[in-house]
Amino acid sequence: MTHLDSSWSPVAWRDGAVILLDQRRLPMEELYMRCDTVEAVAAGITDMVVRGAPAIGITAAYGVALAARLGWDRDRAIAVLASTRPTAVNLFWALERMRRLSPNADADEQLAEAVRIHDEDKAICQAIGRHGEVLIPDGATILTHCNAGALATGAYGTALAVIRAAHAAGKRIQVIADETRPYLQGARLTAWELHKDGIPVTVITDNMAGWLMAKGQIDCAIVGSDRTVRNGDVCNKIGTYSVAVLCKHHGLPFYAAVPVSTFDLTMATGAEIPIEERPASEVTSFTGTRVVPEGVPVRNPSFDVTPASLVTAIITEVGIARAPFEPSLAALAAQAP
Repeated sequence: MTHLDSSWSPVAWRDGAVILLDQRRLPMEELYMRCDTVEAVAAGITDMVVRGAPAIGITAAYGVALAARLGWDRDRAIAVLASTRPTAVNLFWALERMRRLSPNADADEQLAEAVRIHDEDKAICQAIGRHGEVLIPDGATILTHCNAGALATGAYGTALAVIRAAHAAGKRIQVIADETRPYLQGARLTAWELHKDGIPVTVITDNMAGWLMAKGQIDCAIVGSDRTVRNGDVCNKIGTYSVAVLCKHHGLPFYAAVPVSTFDLTMATGAEIPIEERPASEVTSFTGTRVVPEGVPVRNPSFDVTPASLVTAIITEVGIARAPFEPSLAALAAQAP
């Protein structure tokens, strides 16, 4: 794995270990981490070596398969991996898939299930792109936030799958990538992916989006989601809510592109979603240099919740949901394999 295209994945199984592209080092270095213990896989998720809800789930599934090869009890491995990050529902969805295997499933059978989860996600992302592409007009300038691309999934991406499909269809699109502070997933990762794929992309800081909308320089926004609940509230990287509010004010469509595996229909509203607080150091320091005075407290919630009232449509692999979201999401969930 030396370069990126839309069919590429940030996680792989190779020679009895889980291989992760270290996304903390992008775009300056493309380095790969070999995880040959369950603890190393868990650390890779917690420390954001791998990130993005589908990619986290795939990595966790491979972690369970690795545990079987190491002689771990499956429930013990699942407990360790489930403790890594609380917000992305795909983590728990993938671990439940592994848990449902026969108690007698051997290491090869568990690896085969993890590979199925990975392969299914690739196909799901392609289908999201096909469904979402029809919403993108020729000549559109699309704002995206964080990274919902191949780096965050099994391949292709969710929000970026829609963008890639529109580009492949010959539409003359432009992408504006929010920097996405404090971790800079837009500036570091989305821009890296799209530039390598030859899709025109421009990076802005998060606080520039409203002004560009006011100037008529953005036509719509597409984001991913780490958890989508029954009423259509969407949980995504911190700053997504602000993008949706700006879109509403300027009369622009705001789309979420998500696999059905991110649905959590047990939750009535986004108020029930646990929001991860990450270390203060991600805010207080930049590339090792402190930028906040010593002793000043900071907040670092990693996600926010966009109310369904601000969401124009939710794009999935089996179709598009629109308000009222509760029945439309339930209908789509019933169609998913």
